[in-house]
Amino acid sequence: MEYNTARTPLIIPEYGRHIQEMVDYCLTLVDDEERNGFAQIIIEVMGELNPHLRDIPDFQHKLWDQLFIMSKFQLDVKSPYPIPTEEEVYSKPNKVRYPGSEYKYKYYGKNIRNMIAVAKKWEGDKQEGLVMVIANHMKKCYLLWNKDTVEDKAIFNHLFELSDGEFDLRESGEVLLSNERLQVNTHSNSNKTRKNKNNQNNRNKSKHK
Repeated sequence: MEYNTARTPLIIPEYGRHIQEMVDYCLTLVDDEERNGFAQIIIEVMGELNPHLRDIPDFQHKLWDQLFIMSKFQLDVKSPYPIPTEEEVYSKPNKVRYPGSEYKYKYYGKNIRNMIAVAKKWEGDKQEGLVMVIANHMKKCYLLWNKDTVEDKAIFNHLFELSDGEFDLRESGEVLLSNERLQVNTHSNSNKTRKNKNNQNNRNKSKHK
């Protein structure tokens, strides 16, 4: 008895061993006309195995690509589509580089960075007020993410880094809102949102009675 573990691994398992054996046989055909004709038969059989995909655009193109893949790109037949190469099929995608600094403190969100960018354009008391608003909001975001306490100094260090050193409150003596105050505001806003949603749902139910 021959076990699958002793056989050659299938290149595209979903087509089964019979299709792979047909491809292997096609590779042995010397006559060009006979080889091309047998390749067309293989494509038809592969299509019969996936009748639900016949109406999908480029389905035939996909079948021909898979035929060449199962032949390990050694099959010499005429294809109605560009013949893929091993490098094209198995090449790794280009690595996408992400700006590390932008994602270092991702729990602050993009809005904080946008607010910092705006604050850089402002001047005087207006800028100072916005910077404090930003710092307090950063502290609130940190508490939502960490569910713990955080010292103002840590927030000021993060603000200094995110603003590229433009806003330095590390030695300013400024004091941010307390952890308890920020957490209470967060819970209150959350409860208010749920309450408004429940009221809206109740009004919708009343309309349909």
